[in-house]
Amino acid sequence: MELLSQPWPWWAAGLIIGLTVPALLILGNKHFGLSANLRHACAACLPANIKFFQYDWKKEIWNFFFVGGIIIGAVIASTVLASPEPVKIAPELAAELQGYGITDYSGMVPEQLISWESLFSLRGFIILVIGGLLVGFGSRYAGGCTSGHAIMGLSDLQIPSLIATCCFMVGGFIMANLVLPHILAL
Repeated sequence: MELLSQPWPWWAAGLIIGLTVPALLILGNKHFGLSANLRHACAACLPANIKFFQYDWKKEIWNFFFVGGIIIGAVIASTVLASPEPVKIAPELAAELQGYGITDYSGMVPEQLISWESLFSLRGFIILVIGGLLVGFGSRYAGGCTSGHAIMGLSDLQIPSLIATCCFMVGGFIMANLVLPHILAL
C-alpha cells in the first residue's frame, strides 16, 4: 500500500499508457480514446433517429467499462490513497499564481478556479463553461481527443493524428502562455 500512496516517477505513467495500446490491439483490436464515449452514450440513450447515432454502439461497450475503471480508480486514489499534505508546486509558480489571487493548494485543483462559487464569476465561467465547450467542440472537430490521437493514432503512424497532435500542442502552448494569464487576471 505504501508504494501506491507515494508519488511515482514520471516515466511510470508513460510506460503504463504506452503498454495500453498494444494490449488493446492484441486483446481485441480495440482503439484507445475517450471522447467517443459521449457519442456511444448518446447512441445508447437517445438515438432520436439521427444518422450519426445509428450504429452498433454495443460493439464499443468495453469503452464504458474502461471509463468506469478510470472513475473508480480516481475515487480510490482521491479517498484511500490521498495524501493529507497540500499539493506541492514550484515556488516560482506559487508566486505567479498568488499574483492572480490563487493560494489554495489543498486539493488537486485550486478552489479559486474550479468550484461552484467560481463558476458564477467571469473567470470561472470562461474557464469551466467556455473552456469545456471548446474542448468538446475541438475533440469532435478533430475526430478524437488528445488521448486518441496522441497515444493511439501516433502509435498507428496515422498522419491525421500527427497533425491533430501538433495542433493540440500548439494550441496548448498558446493557451497556457498567451491567453490563460489574461483570463486569470480577471
